[in-house]
Amino acid sequence: MVVTEETVQPKPETPQVPSYLIYEVLNGQPVYYRGYRDVLAGILDRNAIMGSSSLQSFLVSFIYGYILTNRDKNRYIPFTNEAGLHIGNNDNLAADIAIYEKGTFQLTTQYFNTPPKIVIEVDIKADVSERPGAEMEYIAEKTQRLFDFGVEKVFWVLSKPRRVFIAVPNQDWIFTDWSNDVPVMEGCVLNVKKLLEEEGISY
Repeated sequence: MVVTEETVQPKPETPQVPSYLIYEVLNGQPVYYRGYRDVLAGILDRNAIMGSSSLQSFLVSFIYGYILTNRDKNRYIPFTNEAGLHIGNNDNLAADIAIYEKGTFQLTTQYFNTPPKIVIEVDIKADVSERPGAEMEYIAEKTQRLFDFGVEKVFWVLSKPRRVFIAVPNQDWIFTDWSNDVPVMEGCVLNVKKLLEEEGISY
């Protein structure tokens, strides 16, 4: 076959992803919001993918409220609203709930640059479709990066399987039903199903 200019097909260009569609930067690689491809294709507006689902919003709000009420107020302060964690060069993560010990952070107009003691994540807002193992690969990679930063305990509350992951460095992970009591810290035991039931919500 003779290759001419007419028979050579140029590869389609990959559309550039604007920075506002980046959810996190994990190990130097951008992690985009779930649904970002629909934004690039003009199917969705960018605001349509950046908000939380109603269930995720409820869970984050009420877990945060429970911790705020039941924490040792002399020792801990919880933060929410996807608290930004600057964990290294080209590494910025978002935490649904970050629990700090008093005296271990400064309030500024920038991301936190010191590790919280505990991080609680509720579902996954990132697009992980291109990662091997998808959700579990992302959960494992992000959790390990949080440990490297100095976080002492990470929880993942996952609504679809109704489960909670409890991860502590150098220990086996615990994967339990969210109807079980989960100790978050001293004097603060979380039961996700009870939170739903107390508000009359069936899921």
